[in-house]
Amino acid sequence: MAIEVDQLTVNYEKTSALWDLRFSVPQGRLVGVIGPNGAGKSTLFKALLGIVKPLSGKILFFGKPLSEMKHRVAYVPQKGSIDWDFPITVFDVVLMGRYRFLKGLKWYRKADKEAAARILRRLGMSELAGRQISELSGGQQQRLFIARALMQEAELYLLDEPFAGVDKASEGVIMAILRALKEEGKTILVVHHELSSAAEYFDSALLLNTSLIAHGDIADVLTPELLSRTYGQKGVLFDEAWRLSKEKATGLN
Repeated sequence: MAIEVDQLTVNYEKTSALWDLRFSVPQGRLVGVIGPNGAGKSTLFKALLGIVKPLSGKILFFGKPLSEMKHRVAYVPQKGSIDWDFPITVFDVVLMGRYRFLKGLKWYRKADKEAAARILRRLGMSELAGRQISELSGGQQQRLFIARALMQEAELYLLDEPFAGVDKASEGVIMAILRALKEEGKTILVVHHELSSAAEYFDSALLLNTSLIAHGDIADVLTPELLSRTYGQKGVLFDEAWRLSKEKATGLN
């Protein structure tokens, strides 16, 4: 298994952010983490990565604790958590993904710089290499931190809202990269809000609202009943989202 979570509970002071989560993710899956605002999706990623300390629970990556597997895990945070005014270029941010490979060296190697240039080409950003990061559009900013994650050559990728505030062209580029990673056997978890595209984008989903509502194959999980339980509502909204997602998944839309 790429991830195994057992009895994970996270509190912020006296408020439960996550409650008794139990799930596992096989290797080579592209998973949508879906739920309303405040459901604990970002907190889940932070707990997995040790950024926040769980009240209880056990987390394993490829059968081992994070301390032994950090080199196999890459994280793309929300854009809002980045200081975009920091005086650093696109190319230098991408190079940062290679930091763990330096092993005491003071400077990046020629091979590291060649890898950064190659990844920027893959994401259609070569001409932006020398720009300060605040000069990028929303879609370009998101692609930048995906490029940094790709430089880590990880086995597991956690992406927190990679499609937020991006244009359709950037969304298409990002999805092509994620699908290519899956084809390479990588495991990807993505916090996602757009229900109408979920069935098209992911092969499985994790429905979350403080507690785990459901986890499994997308066709089994993305149903009106489970979505209603996840969002605490019933009615036309979820029936319509479910219908649209099914149409996209079967090529009708």
